[in-house]
Amino acid sequence: MSSPTNTTRGVLFVHSSASALCPHVEWAVAGVLGGTPDVSWVPQGAEPGTYRAELSWQAPVGTAAALASALRGWEQLRFEVTEEPTASSEGARYSYTPKLGIFHAMTGLHGDVLIPEDRIKAFRVKASLGEVDIETALDGLLGVAWDAELEPFRHAGDGAPVRWLHQVI
Repeated sequence: MSSPTNTTRGVLFVHSSASALCPHVEWAVAGVLGGTPDVSWVPQGAEPGTYRAELSWQAPVGTAAALASALRGWEQLRFEVTEEPTASSEGARYSYTPKLGIFHAMTGLHGDVLIPEDRIKAFRVKASLGEVDIETALDGLLGVAWDAELEPFRHAGDGAPVRWLHQVI
């Protein structure tokens, strides 16, 4: 049984999925969360012929990573998974597009991206060697390319229903 200190909440946003892929997404989510998720698929206006869904969950810390791992690499899928921080862990956001692959960021209490010191130091070294300019480095650390690609899909989901799913223990 999970204690309150290692349980968190999050949301899986499937921004676009090919129709044939929707059941596979549900199976992958069930494999991580247990039970049978009650996913309500609605047409995705930003990409005709695809569907979107949102699923809120409550489960152990690290579940967002497990969901992202279960779904990443699927060609006709765009998604984001968020995980709220707890008293003993940072939050997380995972974004995936077929074109860009996976992006991961730690998040704070208010959803802000937290950039670890070692990543900042690594990009400063690359910038000093001329391998990357500081603006490009910061854009990479913040996931700007993922936000730009996913933004039209996010807005197409305004007003979509959110369903809660608790992990079966």
